[in-house]
Amino acid sequence: MSCCLFEYCRVQELKAVREFLFQSQQNNNSSADKKGENELAWDDSNWGSWDKPEAKEVGSGETTGVEEDTAAVSAPWLQDCVVSLSPCSDLMVVAKGSKAVFLSARWQTDDGGREGMTLAVSWSGTLSTNEGESVSNVICIPLASQKRSSTGRPDWTCIVVGFSSGYVRFYTEHEELSILYPAALVTIDGFSLFQSLRACRNQVARAAAAGSEVVQPPPLAYKKWGLQDMDAIVDHSSVGIMTLCVFDQMRNASILGGFHASVKGSLPAMSQYITVGGGPYTGFYYAIEGSSQPLLSHVALAVASKLTSALFTAASGWLGWKKQNEEEPIQKQKPKVEPATPLAVRFGLPDSRRHGESICLSPCNTLAGVTDDFGRFLLNWIKALLGWVQVSEGRGESSPSAPLPRRHAQFLVIYAPRRGILEVWGTQQGPRVGAFTVGKHCRLLYAGYRLMGVNSVTSQGWQLHTQQVCLFDPATGALRTVTVPFHLALSDKKSERAKDLHLLKRLTTLLKNYLESEAQRVLLDIKHPAIKKQALECLLANKNAPVSCLTNITRLLLANPEAVDEALLQLCSSQLKLLQLYTDIQQLHSTVEASTDAHTKPLAGVEEELARVSLILQRYTELTSGSRPSVSFAQDSPDASLPVRGFLSQMEYCVVVYPVGSFLFWGCLIGESPLQKVCDTLQETGISPQHLLSLLLSVWLHREKEVLKKPKAVRHLHTLLTALSSMKGAVESSWDMQCVSPWWQQVRSACVQSHSAAAALLAAIVAHRAAKDNITSLAETKVTHTHTDSEWEAVSLELEQWAVCVRQLEDVLALQTLLCVAPLKGTPGGATPHCSVKALLEGGRGGIADSVAKWVFRQDLAPERLKDMLQRGEAQRTEQPSQPVLREKSQEDADFNRAAGEWRFPDSLSPDLLFAHCCWEYVVQWNKYPEEGRYLCCAVEHLKLVSSPHIQLGISSMMWNTFIVKRFSAAAFLMEKVGKAPKDRLCRRDVGMGDGATTSFLGSCVALLQILMEPWSREESTTPLYNTTVSWPLYYTLTHMHNTYSILTASLSFQGKSAFFRELVSIQLMPSGDMDPGLVSLRQEFLLRVLTGWVKTQSEAGMAPASTRLDLDSGDETWPSLCLDLGTLLQVNPDVLRRHLVCELYNHGLDPRAEQVMLEVEDKDVLGSQLLVLTGQRLSYSLLHTQTQTKPAMELLARLPPTLCTWLKAMDPSELGCLSVPLSQTSRLVSRLIEILPENHGQYSLALHLLEAVEVLQGED
Repeated sequence: MSCCLFEYCRVQELKAVREFLFQSQQNNNSSADKKGENELAWDDSNWGSWDKPEAKEVGSGETTGVEEDTAAVSAPWLQDCVVSLSPCSDLMVVAKGSKAVFLSARWQTDDGGREGMTLAVSWSGTLSTNEGESVSNVICIPLASQKRSSTGRPDWTCIVVGFSSGYVRFYTEHEELSILYPAALVTIDGFSLFQSLRACRNQVARAAAAGSEVVQPPPLAYKKWGLQDMDAIVDHSSVGIMTLCVFDQMRNASILGGFHASVKGSLPAMSQYITVGGGPYTGFYYAIEGSSQPLLSHVALAVASKLTSALFTAASGWLGWKKQNEEEPIQKQKPKVEPATPLAVRFGLPDSRRHGESICLSPCNTLAGVTDDFGRFLLNWIKALLGWVQVSEGRGESSPSAPLPRRHAQFLVIYAPRRGILEVWGTQQGPRVGAFTVGKHCRLLYAGYRLMGVNSVTSQGWQLHTQQVCLFDPATGALRTVTVPFHLALSDKKSERAKDLHLLKRLTTLLKNYLESEAQRVLLDIKHPAIKKQALECLLANKNAPVSCLTNITRLLLANPEAVDEALLQLCSSQLKLLQLYTDIQQLHSTVEASTDAHTKPLAGVEEELARVSLILQRYTELTSGSRPSVSFAQDSPDASLPVRGFLSQMEYCVVVYPVGSFLFWGCLIGESPLQKVCDTLQETGISPQHLLSLLLSVWLHREKEVLKKPKAVRHLHTLLTALSSMKGAVESSWDMQCVSPWWQQVRSACVQSHSAAAALLAAIVAHRAAKDNITSLAETKVTHTHTDSEWEAVSLELEQWAVCVRQLEDVLALQTLLCVAPLKGTPGGATPHCSVKALLEGGRGGIADSVAKWVFRQDLAPERLKDMLQRGEAQRTEQPSQPVLREKSQEDADFNRAAGEWRFPDSLSPDLLFAHCCWEYVVQWNKYPEEGRYLCCAVEHLKLVSSPHIQLGISSMMWNTFIVKRFSAAAFLMEKVGKAPKDRLCRRDVGMGDGATTSFLGSCVALLQILMEPWSREESTTPLYNTTVSWPLYYTLTHMHNTYSILTASLSFQGKSAFFRELVSIQLMPSGDMDPGLVSLRQEFLLRVLTGWVKTQSEAGMAPASTRLDLDSGDETWPSLCLDLGTLLQVNPDVLRRHLVCELYNHGLDPRAEQVMLEVEDKDVLGSQLLVLTGQRLSYSLLHTQTQTKPAMELLARLPPTLCTWLKAMDPSELGCLSVPLSQTSRLVSRLIEILPENHGQYSLALHLLEAVEVLQGED
């Protein structure tokens, strides 16, 4: 929390830099350079002459030794050089005379393997192009990158070199580039220069790639001001554009123009420049915007010579260099010098004896530091170098009432070379906040700018990686920056708080290794109460601090009450009690003394209850004590020790957590610690009994597995509950027994909320007995005052609450035991669900059934087996004592009967409710795994077992609308699109499952829709109907005909297609009476084709061998009735379908079946005409188209009437499906024709001739 000097970089190859810049001096002193020199720390035997202050003339070559102490590692050779460092610390320029050295940033690894940034020589050479000129000033300005990935980083760095001849080469700028000449001040606008620099750099790169030597840059606009009214100007600073306030404007007008001066209504914008020199000592100039027009200059550029750094190769076009092998031009044309615009000084600080030497502007542009020729800066610091550091207030340091913008503090950095110190001062009128001994030959580098091309809009959210002030030590090559915390800028009133914050930070550092004496001293040195409290909390939260040390420090603070406030005093008092409790409990747990609190006599009432639920507890223990692999951490282990900081933090805020409860009570529960002593120790601390009760129940319920393995833990729990109940503040003596006790209600609340069913049941049984004993003792106390000779039995509402609670927990344990049964291998379903009394009560009526349905799915129980288990349980509940007891078939039946039997959940586990939840669980799992078609089949089977039609209807509608209709619609339109059974790839793409799963899915949909249609088939059903007159048959048609590979478009109207996307209970648009004849014709054609295909299939099955013959009694026999039913619904005349079916049956030789269907035909005349043609085809084949025509047949053909003979010849027997039909069947068919045709029919006579011909043929055969 104090000011510090941080080294972040080192400069390499300083020896080479010195030798290059001071080559003439090195040649004269070569004889003295015999000692071995280190690259970073040189001997000063050959440099002593440069340390003499009087030797100011550069290049004189004469040196005079100056004796210095050996600790002065280097002579001040750097003071004679021009040095500039980029704000990003990636580039440094050192120049002397006409020579310069560029050093670029590199990452290097030292001998220890640590990486660090260094500055190494990337180029060295001569910069001057005109004879006699030398470098007078250099600045390095980084140009901001325009790439989004490099925000806050420079794209490249441009070097501004000023020469004694007046030329400025290789330059760039930040806000505004200002160049001071002896008689003028030249300013260049920053934005235009930034754009020109980027454009010219690109031109240089293109020219270098094309092999060109020269590029022509655009002219550069600048302003030239002639500064007047000062005798000599040495340095200047550009403040920027400013606008005066109204008061300053009126003051200036009255001073300059007198009483009658006029004031403009608008405030002008002005550029402010501050100069230092002589006559006056400091001058203030104001240039009003628009008072001078920009001038254009032609800048001569040439491609730079070879540079080692790629960065400077790209930027080399800004140098006025020539190549080393380039000849000197014969003549040089001097540039034209434009006249300057006069600018008078507005204000000044006259001091005839003082002459300014330099000015340094602060980052906020409100403060400036000036040095003079007296060799001092305020405090007689000769040759002082100045710099500024601006620090922003960190987040969290400002007060809550502070405005959103963060505050900024300015610190002035002064380096005094004669004294070799670096000091940091606060402004304004602030104290010195830091001082460092750094050596006498360093150089303070302060750029005063950051990235070029950055403004307040584009830089929002950027983190600028720049340094403000850097100290360069040539003896070691180290670059160090000054870091100042914001709080040092606070007033003297708060300096004590700043010191305390520093001590707090030091304490935090000490706690890492924990030095007790140091930490104690630092804590006592803190004065501010709030910070001292924070330090104490930090000390108490340290993981390395031992308990004894914390106790000693807390007691020390309590021993000095005048040094702490009331809040800290209370904190120390409470923490000391907790520390003492922690120590006492640890000592009690470490004793070997056996517990004497556990009595050997049995607990009345508890043993009986435990015996009653022993079977359930035993089964639950078997299921939960399995060695299932799991991952655990050492700090989460039940036996892990509780550190003191965890104990303090959890006890301070009265947080009920398991580790604290385990620390206090687990030793007592397992009989390894003295129960009564622990209870007495806890009572002495003043902790509320309610909090202790919560901690006891937390450890009991959390460590259920260990509790079930230790039978004596129940007895110890009873002892602890009794002891806690007897504490003051636990059970009030004025408690009315007809009301619920808050103490015992706390125990019941913890039990009913716990998911540890067995531990909760044991705790409830023990608490029930303890509460009964407590109530009995209170009742006896009250009764003795009134009745001394009567025996009373205490009856209260509290005991009734406990009886209900124990029964509820017993039922939950039975249910949890059922749910803990391990699932079958490979069955999905997730982790074992956990239940509690509270969760079941809040889950409603379906919560229990939902849990059991998940168990049914995980066990993969068949619906019929579940039905059998329910019936067996119902029989056991209703059987008479004389009837034999039904035994369970398996352990699953026993677990299920234990949970669902014995009237535990008679309403929640009713058969209909359980089957409905099982159906829903299976369909949910099918939706997760669509390829598992058996899940949907099981869901439908469970739905069939629901006896209530209302529940069936509701579950079916929910299943259809939630899970099925989208996939069903996708399958329907996919088949309509491809016109056949789609392949596996298309099914996976559109339906989300393979072709096999799609077939199973459609079959399950058929079963589901059949369940939906059952209420309509029952005349006595009172279920309200919903409009499925269109939607259901269409779906039914699709599911039954998807294997016929037929196009479905013909059978679906627009309303039918839209029904795929509607809910089953929605009102559909019914077809009107005027149905489109074309659509009806297509439907009729489709159904006729289905009937034709079915008859053909039956004919082929009848002709197949007996071993391969299809079962004609299978489901295929339902197709004719299905088509007839659909014909009625699709407005197709069913009589047409029946006639077509009769004709197709006769056509394929299935005459017996055709006679059965013929009885249902209504229009006999049309059927007779159709069958007459079929009979003619049969006779035509027998008389005319057989290969072996008999003589009787030929004679019969000759005897036939000419009309009949011509008619038979016109028949085409190839249309017959079965040619070889016995004449007996044909004769019977003709007889049927005579019966159904009326005598006035036009073809009746033809039928008689056919009958005669058939009889003749039959007689001859």
